[in-house]
Amino acid sequence: MVSTFPWMKPVFFRRNRVFRVYTGGMLYHDFLGDEPIDGNDPEEWVCSSVHAINSGHTDPLEGISLREEDGKPFNEILENNPKEYLGERKSLGVLVKYLDSAIRLPMQVHPTRDFSRVHFGSPYGKAEAWLILATRPNACVYFGFSREVSKEEFVKAVDASEHDAEAMTQFVNRVPVKTGDVFFVDAGVIHAIGAGCLLLEIQEPTDFTIQPECWCGDYRLNSMEMYMNLDPEAAVDCFHFHRFGGHVVEEGRKTPKVVRKIDALLEEALIGPDDTRCFSMNRYTLTGGSMQLDVPASIWICAEGAGQVIAQDYCRDIKMGDYFFLPAAASDHVKVVTADTVKLICCVGGE
Repeated sequence: MVSTFPWMKPVFFRRNRVFRVYTGGMLYHDFLGDEPIDGNDPEEWVCSSVHAINSGHTDPLEGISLREEDGKPFNEILENNPKEYLGERKSLGVLVKYLDSAIRLPMQVHPTRDFSRVHFGSPYGKAEAWLILATRPNACVYFGFSREVSKEEFVKAVDASEHDAEAMTQFVNRVPVKTGDVFFVDAGVIHAIGAGCLLLEIQEPTDFTIQPECWCGDYRLNSMEMYMNLDPEAAVDCFHFHRFGGHVVEEGRKTPKVVRKIDALLEEALIGPDDTRCFSMNRYTLTGGSMQLDVPASIWICAEGAGQVIAQDYCRDIKMGDYFFLPAAASDHVKVVTADTVKLICCVGGE
């Protein structure tokens, strides 16, 4: 029964707003029902088993989701019953976030897996992808070098950013965005989320960011926040200077691909194996019917509409913004039902 075996039903979590040095969060009002204010908890980490890295913070559970009914940390749940929750997987292999930016984030890059193994002792880098959920006026992202930039010019721009807020935007593509846009951000590609973006982010399960810009809005970044305590020269090697020009943006921009369309169900691949082996993100649009949730060890987000999640003697209403984890043991035993239309995003770790 569900009461005896908790892995036979979806896992819901307490809210998990996470501190960052940038501000945001106002757009969560329409999406999650939060107060319409910007502050320093602009990210909601979704079904997270990853610890957040914040300079000076010591909470070992920062960033980790807590199960709704008993407050048990998600990483402990997975460690204690790996077969039931993860099936054949060795780890969850993914981190999912909501992110709302009131200001431009610093120009940054994330490490490849090879870089992470050498410098952070981790098998994961931080490739990521974005689905734009909502925007404020003039929303944009910065993506890829707009022209050829030498390492020497880049380092000079880092120094200049102490006094010039746009020193590092001058050689990065500025890309206006709208609701529904999808981007894959490969490790090594310079980027920054601009002001006014509410997005769903899927990434490798780390919090590794190299952001060698001196300021984030009015906040002065320290060495840890800029370089993760690496030697600055070694950290800058994380940037792939050979990737520049408008084609980098077009390579990163993704068009949804139809996987199947059966009666009331449309399944689309937003990020798939042709884009990366690190994770996948599919969108399901269900119109007036039901669908079986048959993806083991997956994270599900209700992006639009409402419905019910049903598992044996378990039934729960879901609405826009809600999310849950589907244990491996529960796949094929859980379905979503709607009398109207519901859009669900399914995120899964890769290799």
